[in-house]
This record gives sequence, structure tokens and C-alpha cells, in this order.
Amino acid sequence: MSAIGFALEDRLARGGEQIAALPLCLVLLKHDARWPWIILVPQRADLAELHDLSPVDAAQLMLEVRAASAAIAAEDGVEKINVAALGNILRQLHIHVVGRWLGDPAWPDPMFGLPGKIAYEPDALISRMARLRDRLGPLAH
Repeated sequence: MSAIGFALEDRLARGGEQIAALPLCLVLLKHDARWPWIILVPQRADLAELHDLSPVDAAQLMLEVRAASAAIAAEDGVEKINVAALGNILRQLHIHVVGRWLGDPAWPDPMFGLPGKIAYEPDALISRMARLRDRLGPLAH
């Protein structure tokens, strides 16, 4: 499979800031400062489910999920990583990697569907994007 025909769904593009492109996935920082939250979007056309990936792409996705998880885990205060590929509302395959901690705004419940969002302050956005991009290291380009 290749990236030919891939297009980032508009709701994903509006919901996050692109911080890197990995060999398989675009990496978006979710526009919600309540959590360190990355969204990985495989750059393949017409994917809705994990089993739609080729075996090679599935293996690469796991490497990228692990790298994203480690990048998020290094953020201050993160005690737990949540990884999810829901797709109930937005069909394009995308994987959420979210840093959680005891007492976060939704703890211990899922943060999906929690009303409201907190926008990043410009300096905080730039700083978090740079840290995460640096932590993704050699995978990022």
C-alpha cells in the first residue's frame, strides 16, 4: 500500500496540529490542552479498521504507537497511557495516544465525549509540539 489517494479527513485536520510525519502516520497534537494527546493517522487511502492495514503497515503502526506512547509518557505528570482506535464517529483510521493521571479532568473515566476543550496558549503549544517532535526522534521527518 502507498500514500497515493490518502487525504486527511477534514475533522481530523481541524482537531489537531500536525507536528510530524512518521514513515506511516501523520502525527497530530489534539487541540485540547487538558491532556498531552497525539493522534496518529496512517497515510493510506480508505482505511477504517486496524485489520485493513497490510501486515507490513500493521507492524510499522505498532512501532509508531510505541514511539508516540513513549513521547507522551515523558510529559510532566503522566502516569498512564491510553491508546484507542474507535472510529464510531469518524471512519478514517486514526489512533489516539493520550497521557492520563490520577485526578485528570476525566479520571478515571474515558476523556472521549467530555464537554469543552481548553485551547493551548501559543507558547505552550509551540513548546509541547517541539518536545514531542524531538522525542519521536529518528522516526519523524
